[in-house]
Amino acid sequence: MSAFADPDIDLTPAQVAALLTEGSAQVIDVREGYEREAGFIEGTRHVELERLASQSETIDRERPVIFCCRLGARSAMAARAFDAAGWDAHHMAGGITAWDADGLPLAPDGGDEPALTA
Repeated sequence: MSAFADPDIDLTPAQVAALLTEGSAQVIDVREGYEREAGFIEGTRHVELERLASQSETIDRERPVIFCCRLGARSAMAARAFDAAGWDAHHMAGGITAWDADGLPLAPDGGDEPALTA
């Protein structure tokens, strides 16, 4: 079990995929730009972790927000901070690596998994 595991905020990649398909949640990728270029989840918004606080007013408080990163540590920190500030905040446990391992699609055209884990 990860030191960041928290059943109140953790979502599986399958749960995130379903919420994205429904359009019922906003998903924010907090990775660095070069990480996102390697492959990303279609329909997500990119806000680097270091810019997240300054962009908080652009994140809808009326819809759940899900954060994702490469492995889940940065997104767990973001979710905890936003949850404490009043958002319905979650994170994708295992990050983009878990998403890819579950066979879920990455853009563009499958992404570049080696670059995701480098």
